[in-house]
Amino acid sequence: MADVARGPTLIQSVQRALRLLEVVSDSAGRAQAKELARAAGFSLPTTYHLLRTLTHEGYLQRIDDGGYVLGHRLDVVLQHGGAARSVAQARPPLEWLRDEIGSAVYLARYNDGEIVILDIVDSSKAPRIDLWVGIHDAAHATALGKSILGQLRVPDREEYLSSHPMHQLTRHTVVQARHLRDRLPHPDSVAVDNEEYAVGIGCLAAPITTPEIVGAVGVVTSPRSLPGAARLRHKLTAGAARVSRALALT
Repeated sequence: MADVARGPTLIQSVQRALRLLEVVSDSAGRAQAKELARAAGFSLPTTYHLLRTLTHEGYLQRIDDGGYVLGHRLDVVLQHGGAARSVAQARPPLEWLRDEIGSAVYLARYNDGEIVILDIVDSSKAPRIDLWVGIHDAAHATALGKSILGQLRVPDREEYLSSHPMHQLTRHTVVQARHLRDRLPHPDSVAVDNEEYAVGIGCLAAPITTPEIVGAVGVVTSPRSLPGAARLRHKLTAGAARVSRALALT
């Protein structure tokens, strides 16, 4: 007898995760866990498990008010396999840097007119901060963004600044393009964010130097430690050099 035709084997947890991503996208960051569970038709415990997993993997991000937005990993997916391979190559040196400094490490790059987060390597000692304003709208206020803007050719930098509003995120944020230009680091220097993105948060970022990629590696620290962060700057620069060598292999 002929085999009875069977439909494809479907994994329910994957279906649920994808459904939750759709619901979060529709909510535009306004919905919290209970509302997402209701909209997706899931139990609250199931929703919490999915949210934790998707957030840990970078496909979702939890913001300060408890709502959820789409995470940085989706940018990598949208950039196809090349970006994914770059992330895989960069992971070991990023983890090395994380272990050396005991803090979360961020990897960003410039791609098709946008500055995007490629990867975040978390640390149990000093976990990642919530990027409650996406890097797309806050490059002017972050060390990662300023490091990359400082490396761009002038036409690319001017095009970026003309197409991205400079929002006032804290009282320290520079919101005038002419003042930002004066404060951008030299392409080989460490960029600094001193409470420009969020009050109580300082960041440093070192450039990634490869023929094909304009990017940066960043770490978070306290603003009061920024003036004397010589050791951190040294470790960050060494980590960025390792990431550059790894990315050059792709």
